Amino acid sequence: QVQLVESGGGLVQAGGSLRLSCAGSGRTFSSYSVGWFRQAPGKEREFVAAVSWSGGSTYYADSVKVRFTISRDNAKKMVYLQMNSLKPEDTAVYYCAAGARGMYYVPEYTYWGQGTQVTVSS
Repeated sequence: QVQLVESGGGLVQAGGSLRLSCAGSGRTFSSYSVGWFRQAPGKEREFVAAVSWSGGSTYYADSVKVRFTISRDNAKKMVYLQMNSLKPEDTAVYYCAAGARGMYYVPEYTYWGQGTQVTVSS
């Protein structure tokens, strides 16, 4: 069993930065890929970024490439999402998720956190 807890969300002005954290628990956490997804009101949950179990491979949605960076520290069981040059359209609830072969799609992930709100004002 893996549990995930997100933190670091908040209100920021356009052009600003935030760093989201995902704290994992469970013996197998370090063997899972971890992804970040987001969901805005009235929209479907969408892929943002993912990192392989080792941290050696990363994947990004085109909309955040260059601006966001995903990383992980398996010793601390933490995954981070550094978000720079934030835009109002980045406003959403951000979720971290863990899956054995998780990459771009929601069904590839087994475990989900409760989410953290990110609001970017113009």
